[in-house]
Amino acid sequence: MRFDRVWRDARLATLAPDRPGLGLVERGAVAARDGRIVYAGPEAELPPGDAAETVRLDGRLVTPGLIDCHTHLVYGGSRAREFELRLAGASYEEISRAGGGIVSTVKATRAANEDELVSSARARLDRLLAEGVTTVEIKSGYGLDAETETRMLRAARKLGGEAAVRVVTTYLGAHATPPETPDKESYIAAVCDLIPMLAREKLADAVDAFCEGIAFSPEQTARVFAAAKAAGLPVKLHADQLSNLHGAKLAAEHGALSADHLEYTDEEGAAAMAKAGTVAVLLPGAFYVLRETHKPPVEAFRRHGTRIALATDCNPGTSPLTSLLLTMNMGATLFRLTVDEAIAGVTREAAHALGLASEIGTLTPGKDCDLAIWDVDTPAELVYRIGFNPLYARVFRGA
Repeated sequence: MRFDRVWRDARLATLAPDRPGLGLVERGAVAARDGRIVYAGPEAELPPGDAAETVRLDGRLVTPGLIDCHTHLVYGGSRAREFELRLAGASYEEISRAGGGIVSTVKATRAANEDELVSSARARLDRLLAEGVTTVEIKSGYGLDAETETRMLRAARKLGGEAAVRVVTTYLGAHATPPETPDKESYIAAVCDLIPMLAREKLADAVDAFCEGIAFSPEQTARVFAAAKAAGLPVKLHADQLSNLHGAKLAAEHGALSADHLEYTDEEGAAAMAKAGTVAVLLPGAFYVLRETHKPPVEAFRRHGTRIALATDCNPGTSPLTSLLLTMNMGATLFRLTVDEAIAGVTREAAHALGLASEIGTLTPGKDCDLAIWDVDTPAELVYRIGFNPLYARVFRGA
């Protein structure tokens, strides 16, 4: 057998579903050909063959490349001032209703050209890549008009072309109501009208919406989902973050890839998500920054077998977070996820949240050879350490 590259003398966290826990393999090896994994398992069982390159890892831990499955990396401006206002006691809703929040970023994003959006986002993306991220989802949602939303998605696609990373794009036109169109019904109609073009030009891989009292109703969200389905695009949802509008159940009813935030999701929503295969994406960065106290129903997700993923939710207002390693620690500390759940949440389960479980997320033959190689003694160190990056090497599609 011919191999392009073989990594030997490694400890593998395969995340393979047929192995318990993290699917650990001691004294393991990974072999790649044409950018894909052809073998991952005990080194003693590595098929005989010639390798163009052999890398000895001296017992280092190898995981699948990390996946940040919910970000808003592309935007203009800064909202540091709002951080000060929250410290002074202003709530998320108060800032939003006063013209701040998402709308303030809209103004700055509309003023930025595509190159400026790419440049500012690249700095944030580089921080994620430095921690072993090989796949990142990037949403629009700070344009709130056809021209800027399209420009944001083009910038996200350009980032994927410039860096060694897989970029998944999501259209989030239904993020907030633009200041020039206060009528939500007419704005939702405009959001729906743009979806066919974005699908046709392959600018969006999925469609998202914000179902919340300060954003859009379940009925308006359902209209967006119907338009996405008609255009052949999967959906996901910002759900139950500030109240329980039964967004998790709505997402499940529409076969959404994921429902995200979920602080106020109830037992019925958790059960519906499990049945539909909709992944619960937890975003501890926003929970932390907003100083929330109502935690996502992790025990309910466990009871029903709902998949749990973690993501940075990197955005300018409520989660200016560019560390997936810190996100894992937050998920464990704030939401009481286990080490196995946290690591699976940024690999295997995050792949499911993006509809890419057949391509990435585990160290199994046939999948893209995306690896993160770590200088740690145990997998728990990836979740336990704060402000420490033990990445030894990052491999994207075998290189």
